[in-house]
Formats: sequence, structure tokens, C-alpha cells
Amino acid sequence: MPGGKGGKPREAANPAAASVSESVTERVLREAHSLYVHPGHGLVSIGGRLGLTLLPPRRKVTVMVMGNHSAGKSSFINWYVEEHIQRTGVAIETQGFTFITSGRKRESLTGNATLHLYPHFQALQSFKGVPEYLSTEICTSKQKQFPLVTFLDTPGLVDGDMKYPFDVEGALIWFGQLCDLILVFFDPMGQALCKRTLNIVENLNEGHGDKLHFYLSKADEAGAEGDRQRVLMQIVQELCKRPGLNKCGFDMPTIYIPNSNKPSRCVNQIEEICRTIEKTISQTVQHTLNALERDCHLIEEATQRLLEEDNVARNSNFRARFRGALLGLAGCLLPIFLLVTLLFGTAFARQLWTLVLGEEQSQALELSMRPVASMWSLVPEEQTLTVFFGLLGLSILLLLLASYTFRTKPTLSKKQKRQLEDRRDYVVDVVLEKKRQLYEEYLRQSIGEQDLS
Repeated sequence: MPGGKGGKPREAANPAAASVSESVTERVLREAHSLYVHPGHGLVSIGGRLGLTLLPPRRKVTVMVMGNHSAGKSSFINWYVEEHIQRTGVAIETQGFTFITSGRKRESLTGNATLHLYPHFQALQSFKGVPEYLSTEICTSKQKQFPLVTFLDTPGLVDGDMKYPFDVEGALIWFGQLCDLILVFFDPMGQALCKRTLNIVENLNEGHGDKLHFYLSKADEAGAEGDRQRVLMQIVQELCKRPGLNKCGFDMPTIYIPNSNKPSRCVNQIEEICRTIEKTISQTVQHTLNALERDCHLIEEATQRLLEEDNVARNSNFRARFRGALLGLAGCLLPIFLLVTLLFGTAFARQLWTLVLGEEQSQALELSMRPVASMWSLVPEEQTLTVFFGLLGLSILLLLLASYTFRTKPTLSKKQKRQLEDRRDYVVDVVLEKKRQLYEEYLRQSIGEQDLS
């Protein structure tokens, strides 16, 4: 029972100790996640008992970086993290999928260890060849919003005879559907119009266009401003030829990795990516808290529905028992009536009782059984056997109907009802209140205290 003598679950009442440098956003996502995953009192566990499948929210947003080879994907991740995590170069360095995430110590994981770290990507096991090319790089960087971000560095895409050890297009589309943000880099010096990249972008745009953001990377290497504009126009024109991508206001910021030793007059909009990531984190926090409230109401409604169904079943069982008792009583009385008629309703039976009990006592017994005898006397003598066996059959039928009617629906025990009500009260009184506190704490970063009342 969520509460009991011990009170509320520790995750709800006493949040786990966090790092001093932990931001409000980090703590909101962490505590929202903990409300789902507690083994006994988490929403996932409570919902499972009610037949609800609830998914715990992620504690970080997943940002997929894709594009043609040498487009600067790994360089951008290194710049954002401010550590040299990913190898960079003009060769196709990244041939697999690499998660880059924040952790307590620097470590590298591969294969199944990566899948264990990201359970929402478990279905990748069905992709032939992909699990062997999965890896994770964990680093301790706290730069920018990295503690709240998991980057997914993807294989560089090329056209022609390049062979991949797995279905790279299918895997990228699958990853893109699950990630929160997709950054598409176009390299002006390489294969900016790589058909593989354009095909994947077109496919993802059909259902996840709001996640896609396009950037002209390495813009400082594209030559003069006129050359950059021509490259941008070529890429935009090619994208707009694809169905669904020919939208108004198509935006493609120019970005490059800042280098104090190599100044450039090209406008660098790389901070736009940082703002886009921050916006995605903000949307994720709001979505997480809204989903938390929605799941609490789902649990409340499912519990109330179960309790109402139990009350209906109890009322139905009461009526079934009452009808069964009436039918059973009628089925039992008929054999008694037949026995009495056999013993007192015939002339032979009266002579037999006179012989056994004597005249006086026999008459007294006959007087007490006269109503039954009178009823039986109404039956013609030639129909006696027919009526007798008919009533006997009716008695058996009534007993069978009583047995069938006595079937009852399963109901909850008092203990089960109490547990259901306790869990519902915990979700409504504790979890929803916690969600309200988290929302207020998160909003307090942006608005004044007086606006929260």
C-alpha cells in the first residue's frame, strides 16, 4: 500500500540526494522519472495492476545528428561537449551509431551494454547487423545543456558503391522516429546533395517534420558569400523538389566550429542549434509533466471503473443468489409435495396408515394433510402417473436452474478494494501534488513568484 505506516514512498516524499550542480530542469526530469519507476509504488507498477501500459519518461532528450560524410557531425558534438569524444576527419570515421551522454566517469560501452543503457531502443535487436555497430561514450562534461542531452552520432552517408554492414537507411529512419530532435548537416564541400540523405529526410518528414532542423555546416569553408548563397540555393531547391519539403519559410542557418586561430567573416549561427536544443528540452519537460498528470488521471479513472464494476458484480451476484434460492426452494418443495401425496393422497395409503397407527391417530394425521390431499384429489385418477412424473421432472428442472442461477461473477476482496483505493489516493493526493510542485519549480525559473498564484 502506498503509504501505510511508513508514509509516502521515499521517492515522492524525500527526493534522492542530487549533485550540487544539478539544475532545476535536471531535477524535475529525474524526479518525474522516479515517480514512474519505483518498483512498488511507481506509476508503471500501479498501472500494470490495472491493465495500463505506462511508459516512464526519459531523463534526457535524444538528439540525432545525421548528414553526408565529413559534414562535421562529430566535430559539432565535440564542440558542444567541449571534449574530444568523437574522432573527426575527412574519411568516413563514423560507420556505426554512437551515443554520447553525460555520466559520472569517462567510459566506453559497446553492443549489448548500450542496449541495456537505453531500454527504449531494445527493438534494435531486430535490425540485422545494427547491435554490433552500437556504442556509447560517457563523459563527465557539464557544458551547455549536455547533462540533459544524449547525442546520437550516425554513419556518414554517401551515394554510389559504398556498402554498409546493415540497412543504414532503415536504421536511421527508425532512430529518427524515436529521437526528440534531428539535426541534418549538409557539407558544402562534399556531397551536400547526397541522395541517401535526401531520401531519409523525405521519409522522416512525413510523420516527424517538426523534429527536423537543417544546417549548412562548415560554412566558413564554402568560399565567398556569393559561393555560400549558391550552395544554399542548390540545397534548398533540391529539398523543395521532394514532396512535403516544399514549405514556405524554409530555414537553413550557416554554421561552423569557431576557431580563434582561423577567424572568418562568415556569419556563424551555431548558437541557433544550442537554442533549438534548449527549446526541445523545455518542450520535453512540459510534455513529461503533462503526461504525468494524464497518466495519474488514467489510473484514477481505471481504478474508479474497476470499483464500479465490482459494485455492479456484487449487485448482480445478490440478485442471482436470490433467484437461485427461490428456484431451489421451489425445486425442493415439489418432491416433498409428491411424497406427501403418495403417503396420504390415495385410498391405499389411508388404509395403510389406519392399520399402522390406528383409527383415531390416522384420522388426526389425515386431517392435518387434508389440504395436500384435496389438491391431489383434483387430478383425474387415470392422469395420476403422468402428473406425478411431470412434477418430478419440473422439480429437477427447477433445481438445475437454481444451480445455473447461483453462478456468480468474481468480486474483489475487502483487502483488494482497500489496496485499490489506497493506490488511487496515493496517485491523486501525492503524485499529482508532486507534479504541481515540480511544475511550479520549473516555471519559477521563467516567471515571477506573484504570477504562480
